[in-house]
Amino acid sequence: MNDMTDFSSAGGTGRTLRDAPRQRPGLQALARGLGFVSLALGLAELAAPRRVARVAEMGELDGAGGLRRLAGQTPLPSSRALVRGHGLRELGTGAGLLASADPEPWVWGRVAGDVLDIATVVLAPRRPSLFGRRGGSRAGTLVALLAVTAVDLYCAEGLRRERQQRQARPHDWSGRSGYPKGIEASRGAARDLEVPNDMRTPEALRPWTEGRRPR
Repeated sequence: MNDMTDFSSAGGTGRTLRDAPRQRPGLQALARGLGFVSLALGLAELAAPRRVARVAEMGELDGAGGLRRLAGQTPLPSSRALVRGHGLRELGTGAGLLASADPEPWVWGRVAGDVLDIATVVLAPRRPSLFGRRGGSRAGTLVALLAVTAVDLYCAEGLRRERQQRQARPHDWSGRSGYPKGIEASRGAARDLEVPNDMRTPEALRPWTEGRRPR
């Protein structure tokens, strides 16, 4: 009963509810892999935000933070704080991908995060060079982000199409009889069944259930 094997066809083919349309294992494995990637990237952004910002050639978003404070304005967050924020987002997305039975919403969350990452790298001021070396490549970072975005979009679109196909084409269970080995093989299967005491007819009602009336 745990596998619901009693819902088989009348011909005794042994088909069960596991034969219902399900998601492709390839997309499920890809979504799970993206979850591990999110966890790894999130840990890296939390542990080494300065290095991540250096690789992306991200300078400080508010180079005049002290002047903004003197003027009574809220200073912009530093690039390290922004990278740490992205790290927390990646950790949440990765945990959702690995724990959820339906990874599609979380994969779309990764796509939205990719767009945010690309916007952050593009709009952040370029890190000033030191002795002619910048320590990273913004172009290379953008190429890597675009490649990851393409993979996330492929996985999200694949999961979305499978969901729509399952909704538009419900499985036909009309050929099921409820007998895994056929009706004939099921006759007398419960002949030796001993009814538990708590399921027996109470003593006071047995005269009526046995066809005899009390005297």
